[in-house]
Amino acid sequence: MPSDAKILIVDDHEDTLYALESALAPLGYRLTRATSGDEALKEVLRGQVGLLLLDVRMPGVSGLDVVRYMRRLEQTQHIPIILLTGYGPDSELTSTAFGLGVADLVMKPVDPWTLRTKVRYLYDAHQRSQALEHELRDLRAQAAARITRTPALTHPDNRVPVQREAARTPRRGHDLT
Repeated sequence: MPSDAKILIVDDHEDTLYALESALAPLGYRLTRATSGDEALKEVLRGQVGLLLLDVRMPGVSGLDVVRYMRRLEQTQHIPIILLTGYGPDSELTSTAFGLGVADLVMKPVDPWTLRTKVRYLYDAHQRSQALEHELRDLRAQAAARITRTPALTHPDNRVPVQREAARTPRRGHDLT
């Protein structure tokens, strides 16, 4: 695995957590768990979560509440989320979930092979995106450093004196044209 980001699995039923961990274990990713929406939010805000598998209906803070909160914060708004529901197809839930930007809505019980395929794709795509953003920030910082380090305009022929930006501005009564 190229990153140390983990997959957070959130469900209020211990047997479901165990089944999901067992299904995802062959991928070799770091897995962590939470049993409530509050616990999930705390874990996400600590950082290093690369994907979230989240039960929709939990006592207290629901899965949709977690998604709403995460999408408002810059640091968590792009983490891919797969919502899990055991209550069957629900067009209102589907519309709300995808409107909030979840990556997928999966019905329980889940097919382990299908879940692994979706998780692998979403997790790897998110990690590649994070790596590209990091590289872009580094390149911008390098470009900014180069600009501040080279204030003088040089001529390819070293015998020509160095031209400074300030020297190119017209003096009172003189025109550069």
